[in-house]
Amino acid sequence: MIELLVLDVDGCLTNGEIIYSNNGDEQKIFNVKDGLAIASWVKLGKKVAIITGRKSKIVEIRANELGVNFLFQGVKTKTAKLETILKNEYLNFENVAAIGDDLNDLSMLQNVAWSFTPKDGSHFVQDKVDTVLSLNGGEGVVREMIEMILKKEGMTKEFLKLWQ
Repeated sequence: MIELLVLDVDGCLTNGEIIYSNNGDEQKIFNVKDGLAIASWVKLGKKVAIITGRKSKIVEIRANELGVNFLFQGVKTKTAKLETILKNEYLNFENVAAIGDDLNDLSMLQNVAWSFTPKDGSHFVQDKVDTVLSLNGGEGVVREMIEMILKKEGMTKEFLKLWQ
């Protein structure tokens, strides 16, 4: 059973674009559909980790807003960080689904029970994951992933009850 979702940010939770203002402030656009699904996953008693190679205050704000359990930024080796989470949470790779879109996600994606990439993920990643999703990064692709997991694990009714 999937207990932990691991999410990449740029190219998954966002479309991968980074906008800088004239003042040097970074801007990202997050999809509200992803946010609702992530917050609901947490309400179901499941865990969420964001493991990203970049550092951004905006990501910290969004993670806190959604109730994300683990946030690690500036990570070079995502698999090693995931192994630390698993050890501390008494979980293993069979309890993890993850989404990533580029080469720095590959090792982690190849170790988890169910790996996903957006439709516009690197072709090198698409060739190695379990599921290439129908949406591009930033277009609600994490929502699509979560709904697939809920259906496969028979949790759709429980998920929908959160909103009735």
